[in-house]
Amino acid sequence: MIKKIFLSIFISTAAAVTIVTIAASAIIGEKSLEYVGFIIGAAAFVIAVSAAAAIIIANKIVRPIKELDLTQPQFSKTYPELLPLLDILKKQYGRASRYRTELTDSREHFSIITDNMKDGIVIADPHTNVLSCNSAAYQLLGAEPLSEGQSIYSLSNGEPFRRCIQDAMGGLRSEIVINTDNGDRKIIASPASISGNLNGIVVFIMDVTEEQALEKMRREFTSNVSHELKTPLTTIYGTADMLANGMVKAENVADFGGNIRREADRLLTLINDIVSLSRLDEKDVPRQWEKVDLYSLADEIIGRLSTAAAEKQVSASLTGETVSVMGDRTILSEVIYNLCENAIKYNKNGGSYTVKISHKPMKAIITVTDTGIGIPDEHIDRIFERFYRADKSRSRKIEGTGLGLSIVKHGVGYHNGTVHAESTENGTVFIVELPVKNE
Repeated sequence: MIKKIFLSIFISTAAAVTIVTIAASAIIGEKSLEYVGFIIGAAAFVIAVSAAAAIIIANKIVRPIKELDLTQPQFSKTYPELLPLLDILKKQYGRASRYRTELTDSREHFSIITDNMKDGIVIADPHTNVLSCNSAAYQLLGAEPLSEGQSIYSLSNGEPFRRCIQDAMGGLRSEIVINTDNGDRKIIASPASISGNLNGIVVFIMDVTEEQALEKMRREFTSNVSHELKTPLTTIYGTADMLANGMVKAENVADFGGNIRREADRLLTLINDIVSLSRLDEKDVPRQWEKVDLYSLADEIIGRLSTAAAEKQVSASLTGETVSVMGDRTILSEVIYNLCENAIKYNKNGGSYTVKISHKPMKAIITVTDTGIGIPDEHIDRIFERFYRADKSRSRKIEGTGLGLSIVKHGVGYHNGTVHAESTENGTVFIVELPVKNE
């Protein structure tokens, strides 16, 4: 502004001096050219003085404006002509300050909320540059922390992830499950569009490791149940069909009938085990507990299994002391029964097993030790899974549903206890710990 004012004054003065010089020269004429030099010198002097005056006047005019603080304008220090403009500027500045504060607060609240989420959330612009990313996102994917402006592909360079993001960038909602070193992750990428124009994408990242494991377990359970049900039913149907069509000699009818009965018993046992597991899976079933003497219960179960033990020449013994817990007698009976039955079925001919009832502070302990075939180390962590068999070729020769240890695990868990196994080539030890509750 100073330069413009100075230039205006200077040009005006120079023009005036020039006009006066030309006019004077015309009036004086050729006879008095000696005065021309004097006139030009005077004009130059006037121009210089005018320039200096222009600078001083311009600075004086502009100084109050330059020194004005627009954030906190002092109306008394400026020109009255500027007061309406300054008033508008002050209001606009105050409004902008409030918006900026609200925006900052909102962004901080958003960061606090997202940083405390267990699920990851990433917001990216149409060029895949990250606008916002919470800590859970890169932790779930095992990536390095992202800063604003980095590419979202820095989270994962896998092809499924890249394809999911590209689908979202193309305006399509995309959903995939990827496997990482830390587990399974579900990625949901959705486009954010306004009036048909893509403004960016929003990506959610969730830990679905447990869900995937349960889904796998469900599929395996369904497959195994179908197989286990189909096997005895096929045998029963085939045998019954032969009997119905008179294809069995009279002297063999009893044997075929016995075969049907054995397979029916196997089928009934499987169904009972499935029902027991279903009952244990019901979290909302009311618990009707009673005081249960574990020592006498173990003695009763050993007696029930004496015939099966005798057939395999396996001896049984009970040691320990009387220990009582508050629990469901039927479920506790199934726990001990399945452990003892396994100790017989997977034992060596002429072997033995021992049930010991003991306690430690606030814990009742059931220990079942056998001299059986043992469990390989690589399988011992999975023996409580439904239908899991460590040696399938060998286990198939041993009658059973493959649900016994799963019932044990669920039954112990139903009582808020723990169970684990220790095994060597000389046998296996199952240790159950149950909390001792007051009546």
